[in-house]
Amino acid sequence: MSNLDIGFIGLGIMGKPMAGHLLDAGHRVTTSTHHKAAPAELLKAGLGSVGTPREVASSNEVIILMVPDTPQVEEVLFGPDGVGESRLDGKVVIDMSSIAPMATKTFAERVRALGGDYVDAPVSGGEVGAKNAALSIMVGAAEATFERIKPILEIMGKNIIRIGEVGDGQTCKVANQIAVALTIQAVAESLTFASKAGADVAKVREALLGGLATSRILEIHGERMIKRTFEPGFRIELHQKDLNLALSGARELGVALPNTAIAQEMFNACRAAGGQGWDHSGLVRAIEMLSNHEIGQK
Repeated sequence: MSNLDIGFIGLGIMGKPMAGHLLDAGHRVTTSTHHKAAPAELLKAGLGSVGTPREVASSNEVIILMVPDTPQVEEVLFGPDGVGESRLDGKVVIDMSSIAPMATKTFAERVRALGGDYVDAPVSGGEVGAKNAALSIMVGAAEATFERIKPILEIMGKNIIRIGEVGDGQTCKVANQIAVALTIQAVAESLTFASKAGADVAKVREALLGGLATSRILEIHGERMIKRTFEPGFRIELHQKDLNLALSGARELGVALPNTAIAQEMFNACRAAGGQGWDHSGLVRAIEMLSNHEIGQK
């Protein structure tokens, strides 16, 4: 596809490498410094910088958001000097954040009323997936809009699926976060059990990776648990935000999510120990505290 003018707001752990891939692909990318300065390495790579989301929207065909939560998306879109204060005729807003599905539908209606189009495209794969352009991207969009923006998404991810209409991408992401949290808890319990029983936990993990219990969580986060590397690829406080969306949605739908509630309580225990900024694999520390045993102890 021809090079596009793309705005990218939210250059954190995930957004920074994602924007970098767009620059490497030859697109012109601009960010906003309304909250913090643009990363120096991206500026050296050609990233443009303006002061407000409104300025980002005014000079770009596509505006991508990658911010922490629903209030931040609303602020960027509709706050003072927000995207919505610019003319949006023919432009596409792609929200790659993980936020509430119902709020997403409301935001889409407001953007359409301003002449633009709206896509929700939350991602899974964490910092590793973002750096390797290997994210799974769950898209809610009209089919024609999806085909229009798919080449952009393919620069940042490998598994790109249109789930359905606007809001369905966020619903899929909530489901993803339920599965991820419960799998992290399962890996944490299994490795803590093996370690306290006296087995070589690294070899236990290696064996499990060759059987039915294998998973990306066991591969990546199991290694983190063993090596005690809890610097965040995805922070506990952000995963808690996603599980709050799951549990509140479950109440509205009348769906039972008992193990999701337990995983949230394990994250709460981590927060109580000052771990809201740990990587979500740090959930193992709550299991270890309950077990009075740290993985790797003799």
